[in-house]
Amino acid sequence: MFLKNNIALIILLGSTGQLIAAESAQPWKGSAELGIVSTSGNTETTSIKARAGVVHEQDKWRHTAKFDALNTSDATRTTGERYALSGKSDYKFDGRSYAFGLVSYENDRFAGFDYRTSEALGYGYRVISQDNLTLDLEAGPGARQTQLRNSPSENEFMGYIGGKLLWKFSPSASLSEDLATEIGSDTTITRSVTALTAQLVGSLAMKLSFTARHVSEVPASVKDMDTETAVTLVYGF
Repeated sequence: MFLKNNIALIILLGSTGQLIAAESAQPWKGSAELGIVSTSGNTETTSIKARAGVVHEQDKWRHTAKFDALNTSDATRTTGERYALSGKSDYKFDGRSYAFGLVSYENDRFAGFDYRTSEALGYGYRVISQDNLTLDLEAGPGARQTQLRNSPSENEFMGYIGGKLLWKFSPSASLSEDLATEIGSDTTITRSVTALTAQLVGSLAMKLSFTARHVSEVPASVKDMDTETAVTLVYGF
């Protein structure tokens, strides 16, 4: 259903397929992570967290695709279900500045909407560029489409502001912060992902992450802030 109604998602999936198909000819890297938490006794719950990402870089171009999924259930029902896809292309002018295009799709069963897509174009700059520490800041205009549950869709222009910090404080451990804000004419959405990653052995690592999402305008029955703490195993390739 959403493939028929969301051109942005079709473009995203198509670009992701081209990215993976190019692996035999061009340098690329990626990671996949999975975390499962199950409790029993007085409370029986199961939470599954999955994430995958791939980066392809060639000359002045850098392409990134990400997938994120979360499913939480108790003994009788599903209590949380969220899926997100994003694709981003950067054109590097030099070692620090770049232009970017971004498209994302989100489906959250318990957030009061069927799906949300957003697109942005803008300029980015690497404010800090060191061997063990980098900081990228970016901004630009965009648009967002939200299909509310049992209501007409909402379309609005927005301003996008983002930042990404990566600190490799030891040969086997790093701290990252990924922050993005979409300032719309009706709704402002802010997402923050803070993660601590430690290498275990070879390509296997452990990650502790904290995610926070704030939406300024939500239905009366929905909270405006979601948080998520996860411990996952990460395989890099």
